[in-house]
Amino acid sequence: MVKSPEEEHPRKAFGWAARDTSGVLSPFNFSRRINGADDVTLKVLYCGICHSDLHAVRNEWGNTIYPIVPGHEIIGAVTEVGTDVTDFKVGDIAGVGCLVGACHSCESCEGDLENYCSQPILTYNSVVPDGTITYGGYSDHIVVPRRYAVRVPEGMPLAAAAPLLCAGITVYSPMKHYGMTEPGRHLGVVGLGGLGHVAVKIGKAFGLKVTVISTSPAKEKEAIQGLGADGFLVSRDPEKMKDAANTMDYILDTVSAVHPLEPLLALLKLNGKLVMVGLPDKPLSIHAFPLLFGRKAVGGSVIGGMKETQEMMDFCGKHNITADVEVVNMDYVNTAMHRLAKADVKYRFVIDVANSLSN
Repeated sequence: MVKSPEEEHPRKAFGWAARDTSGVLSPFNFSRRINGADDVTLKVLYCGICHSDLHAVRNEWGNTIYPIVPGHEIIGAVTEVGTDVTDFKVGDIAGVGCLVGACHSCESCEGDLENYCSQPILTYNSVVPDGTITYGGYSDHIVVPRRYAVRVPEGMPLAAAAPLLCAGITVYSPMKHYGMTEPGRHLGVVGLGGLGHVAVKIGKAFGLKVTVISTSPAKEKEAIQGLGADGFLVSRDPEKMKDAANTMDYILDTVSAVHPLEPLLALLKLNGKLVMVGLPDKPLSIHAFPLLFGRKAVGGSVIGGMKETQEMMDFCGKHNITADVEVVNMDYVNTAMHRLAKADVKYRFVIDVANSLSN
């Protein structure tokens, strides 16, 4: 007999869930497992609203399991630790990102790259070995294996730290992997949204010259004065794009809409790298000529492993990097989703989960 979400596990839980492709979220009673020997339980304090959440609740990727409780940018207070957990204690502040499990035996997992495991368990909308579904951070608490809990540096503003668990690692990991860390080199950041604004901050902390590449001239002031970018380039201005040709060492493309890549490749110097972290819903085309004759490379990246996620959080703590956020209550979440779909946020919504649910 199939049990209801409220009866699957011993511990009662409460959150907000979407039940169908409308994506509308509403109050939802469900359950969590009890804290195991290697587990950490968090009272959820804040949870960021990622663009992936919007895709998921509307089943835009075709893999949503309803009901769905989204949320993988979680900051919480530790309320319970297992007997085998030695590096967290009750009262600590911890984070949970996009992953809560993997096979732990493949080459990727053994190399601290759980994010590339072929059997990942996502923080929400994944089936775990017992057949139940994972539910995310739009909820009162969450139980995760210690391996998937991240220490939050002391003094970091908690609401503004939440998006780092997804947006932060999504841009940090490719910058490290592809060598975008050499001071004085020139980085282009395509798109000034939830990912792009964090990429600007991390790029500057690495000592890079950072230019924001955007279709919107109106974003120049916020890019340079607000975020500290060194330059701003309007991708729809052919003259400015021509003048900027062969000036950049790397480009990090955070845009999820379909867009041409060849104008971006033209901005790269010899041996330049264009790295994609956005997820357009249609294929992007590219000619081989600019790659061959400039010895240029196109690559991609998705979040990061847990060791690197902790490294990213520590780096951001050291350099006082957080996301720019708009904090909202849980009952505003559907309006926030609607605004997010229109890119009407600077730059990330974060739900004040604990205060919302206590009220």
